[in-house]
Amino acid sequence: MTEPLLELDDLKVYYPIYGGLLMRRTGEVKAVDGVSLAIPEGQTLGLVGESGCGKTTIGKAVMRLVNVESGEILFRRADGAVSDLAHLNRREMRPVRSEISMIYQDPYSSLNPRWAVGDIVAEPLTVHEKSLSRAERDERVAWLLEKVGLTGEQAFRYPHEFSGGQRQRVGIARALATRPRLVVADEPVSALDVSIQAQVVNLMQDLQEEFGLAYLFIAHDLSIVEHISHRIAVMYLGNLCEVGAAKELYKDPIHPYSKALLSAVPLPDPDLERPDRIMLQGEVPSPLAKPSGCPFRTRCPLAEESCAEEVPQLEEVSSGHFVACPIVTGS
Repeated sequence: MTEPLLELDDLKVYYPIYGGLLMRRTGEVKAVDGVSLAIPEGQTLGLVGESGCGKTTIGKAVMRLVNVESGEILFRRADGAVSDLAHLNRREMRPVRSEISMIYQDPYSSLNPRWAVGDIVAEPLTVHEKSLSRAERDERVAWLLEKVGLTGEQAFRYPHEFSGGQRQRVGIARALATRPRLVVADEPVSALDVSIQAQVVNLMQDLQEEFGLAYLFIAHDLSIVEHISHRIAVMYLGNLCEVGAAKELYKDPIHPYSKALLSAVPLPDPDLERPDRIMLQGEVPSPLAKPSGCPFRTRCPLAEESCAEEVPQLEEVSSGHFVACPIVTGS
């Protein structure tokens, strides 16, 4: 692996719960509970897991849209300096935002309906590149729209005049406006038709190759994550279960949860032989009352009494392949 562009070290994000007559803090949701990850420059890390496992919270924490309880978010700036985003205030974070951008999940609600598309794409330039003249901004906007498969003439149209796929292309153009080095993509194709999903994913790959972008690609569609990712991290209830190269993890998952998750991926060819579907018992526990020890133990077919004692740490089982389960790793 090359030098990491982004590195999360024991990241924790908790959402406080208030209740009672005086609205005191009565509990907390441990949305992200000690996650460590790294994304090399120019590569894609796919982050997968069930709804509510903390994927989107990690993306928001990287963007500093939520407060961090503890841990570090180390980002390597264009000048080589390393900044811990978790401890920057709003003023200190502002210059970093031009190097990190986000593609949002819903292309229908992430664009301001009162603004023309050209103004939406130009907004990051207005904030971060004040030296540009109006003519230079317009030229950059037209160039960005053409890069994502639209035309400069469409800059004067409004979001309601575009299809879902076209709106997401506008969102991608806005994300690329300041030439970022890292893009957080929060389920960028989940709201689109299947045929449009492939177009958007292929577009993102082309842009990555052209501009050297690094992606944190958050999704629940495992087939798309396999297609676009270099490495994949599997999350469950705020903790990491398994991290490894995309091809290796899909070919030979090791953690019981990863196996169950991948056994549910539909195959496009009905004649292909597929592994037996693994049906997990019970429901996902509430993040308000996480099980002690391994959070997956209440549904795990391999669980033992010792699994309730402490949260398992990631152990390297092969080069670059990490698993958080002492039963399967033998540690």
